[in-house]
Amino acid sequence: MAENNKKHSHLGTIKFIAILTVLVILFLFLGYTASKGFVNKINFERDVLNIAEKNEEQVFTIDNITFFSSCNADAEVNSNTSLQINNLYQYTDIAIFINPVDDELNYKNTIKELYIDNINYSQSPTVGTPQLYYKNINEFATPKFLEENKVNDSLHFNITSEDSADLSTATLYNNCANPITLTYVNNNIKTDYSIEGTESALTYDGSLLKKCGVTLSSIETSISFNINIVNNLDQKFICPVYFKIPLESEDGTSIYDGKVLLKDDVNYNFFRYV
Repeated sequence: MAENNKKHSHLGTIKFIAILTVLVILFLFLGYTASKGFVNKINFERDVLNIAEKNEEQVFTIDNITFFSSCNADAEVNSNTSLQINNLYQYTDIAIFINPVDDELNYKNTIKELYIDNINYSQSPTVGTPQLYYKNINEFATPKFLEENKVNDSLHFNITSEDSADLSTATLYNNCANPITLTYVNNNIKTDYSIEGTESALTYDGSLLKKCGVTLSSIETSISFNINIVNNLDQKFICPVYFKIPLESEDGTSIYDGKVLLKDDVNYNFFRYV
């Protein structure tokens, strides 16, 4: 009997030690988790304060985006005087004006590096093939664009301080003297399409969309991307940009009337993160 009691007492001691060990481990784990969460909270608050301090003053802003929307076509006249459209495309030229807040230029508000990335079509057209291109500002509001200036995942600009620069490729003056110029092109809205009765003159502009039975709702598009700047102090800034391709204007006219010219006064601020 005494031996059995001793055995049961020994087993009870082992169970107690096991339970106590589990409780200690659980306590230590919860304590570690809580302390880690506290440290993370402190670090997060410190990061937020550091970012807030970096953005006490604005260095770069975007005050204006100007759009020009129209249409054009690659076409030829058939022997029966009908017009054969091989590629009907809608295009919108875009000029984004970056403004250094301080009028006196210095290392802080001049550009060392600028690039566009995170390009996204939050609303895509239901007809055609959309694509962004860099646009030479000297060809703004014309249906000219070069395949070698096609923008895929990102677009890096050459930065210059020279008085005169070749703007046929993506180039910006370091003092923001020229805007970021892009063109949005929606190709192949209509292909292998004939318009009868071409004896009357056709105008190669937005009115072609109406003549070809293209609804504005089918070519509506919304685009977003990030503009990234590194200044000459190696500070880094980012500005998300979002806009709809303008097909109608506030005065009631639309691209069906030939073209849409829109100056959009905006208030985008660049956010410094380094």
